[in-house]
Amino acid sequence: MIIPESLHTGDKVAVVSLSSGSIGEEKNINRYEKGKKVLEEKFGLEVIAMPNALKGKQWVKDHPELRAKDLMDAFLDPEIKAIFTLTGGDDTIRLLPYIDFDIIRNNPKIFMGYSDTTANHFMMNKAGIVSYYGPAIAVEFSMPNNFEQNLITFYNTFFAPTEKLKLEHYGILANDPSNWNERILQYENDNKGYEVLQGGGIVKGKALGGCLELFQMINGTKIWPAKEEWRDRILFIETSEENPSPSVLKYTLYNLGAQGILDEINAIMIGRPKNGVNYNEYNETILEVLRQFNKTDLPVITNCHFGHAWLWNIVPMGTEITIDFDKRNIFLSECPTKNRNIENKKI
Repeated sequence: MIIPESLHTGDKVAVVSLSSGSIGEEKNINRYEKGKKVLEEKFGLEVIAMPNALKGKQWVKDHPELRAKDLMDAFLDPEIKAIFTLTGGDDTIRLLPYIDFDIIRNNPKIFMGYSDTTANHFMMNKAGIVSYYGPAIAVEFSMPNNFEQNLITFYNTFFAPTEKLKLEHYGILANDPSNWNERILQYENDNKGYEVLQGGGIVKGKALGGCLELFQMINGTKIWPAKEEWRDRILFIETSEENPSPSVLKYTLYNLGAQGILDEINAIMIGRPKNGVNYNEYNETILEVLRQFNKTDLPVITNCHFGHAWLWNIVPMGTEITIDFDKRNIFLSECPTKNRNIENKKI
């Protein structure tokens, strides 16, 4: 897998709408402006919106080919050093017929998003480049009371990458705002920390996964990895704000078991579900399915902070992760980006 180069102050980065075009609506455009301001003022980046990114919900919905063109053009532009999604949605899989994998492979650069963007990450994986399962610019970056460590994590991943970057838990959790007009996240102490459902010892593997609900969209397409491509991987999964039932999780795991994927992977890493909904039920479902497939020795760690959990641990898809199940530590055992060794603005 090709690891993209790191960022430095003054770099030009692009934002794209590959799923929903909701951020282009008048009532939401301020969320883009707030996220853009964070990237510019905190990190010294130059932010540009690709031509179709802010054209609104209906336009983006009706033109998957133009969404794909924005993505391809951003990869082709040598001045653009990273591509960030504005938000998620539910149909980025419709871009697949318009994706040129050679363009991505020959112009590797940072690509980040989560949720529906899972399909795009599997496109990057098919092209052979590492991508980054992490926050969206008009969602997490736009929140007024963002956890400061989130920004430090972003900096350490993309501006000052090192080996053994720890994916911290911090002993806190974040729930949705009680008032979405104010958009103030609700923080609480979390004494559970990372929870080990089963297994022990130190396990390594290259990360592969994303949002659970997207697996049903990409399974069977040309971006879905063959059984042998899952070998020695750490499967990371989480669920969206739709809070799918435990049955959806069960049937998805049944499918992975039937494909033989559960026999190939080294461990499973589970994201904390949105607002903690179905937390215990999901854990019980995972253990029961693994028992049915005789995988009671497959290590599983849960209550992780990535994706919809609001607290960011950016997961590079395609580089090695190490999990110490006994000490309940998770860290990157490869540099997440290729260090350009250029002095950067400090945050």
